[in-house]
Amino acid sequence: MEFTTIGTIGAGPAARAVAAHAARAGHPVLLSNSRGPDTLADAVAAVGPGAAAATFDEAVAADLILLAVPFVAVPAVGRRLGDWSGRVVVDMTNQFARSDPYSGFADVSPLTGSEWVAQQLPGATLIKAFNAMYSGYIAPDPRHREGNQVVFLAGDDERAKAPFTRLVTELGFAPVDLGALREGGALMQLDGPLSGKHFLFQN
Repeated sequence: MEFTTIGTIGAGPAARAVAAHAARAGHPVLLSNSRGPDTLADAVAAVGPGAAAATFDEAVAADLILLAVPFVAVPAVGRRLGDWSGRVVVDMTNQFARSDPYSGFADVSPLTGSEWVAQQLPGATLIKAFNAMYSGYIAPDPRHREGNQVVFLAGDDERAKAPFTRLVTELGFAPVDLGALREGGALMQLDGPLSGKHFLFQN
């Protein structure tokens, strides 16, 4: 399993930041949002060469899918496809109860946020990543003189996490695997001990 093409569901700052790194590394990027490809000209321009506007169906056909929508919008996203089998999804969401503005905490206990997201995308292989830090920290070159920007990740499928770890490393980040969605997801989800924390891995 290798991730060559990257699709996004949502084209906000965080999705654009990861997509831009992928595009610069030579990966074709397909950006999608809820309003359709005709509204994505600015997002495509921000990501740069290698990016293209796409429909939802085109984006979810990519090798790796970045899920970057409000937490409360996830069930509607799940229903758009129904069967997510064979798709690897990176859950970039945070458990805000409301969006625009983001506020409150959506308590889905006893599940972690990512376990709940996985239930909304039946059959998908889920990796939690790129949610713990603000987009302003994701967007710059992750290779700093002092070290590389850490990206925490969690997931239950080691076969998917291995190529994802390689991809994150290729983009210049330092991946740190926190284990399964249950334990790792709890650490990095909103209000978790690693939420909003930014680290460099010393070279």
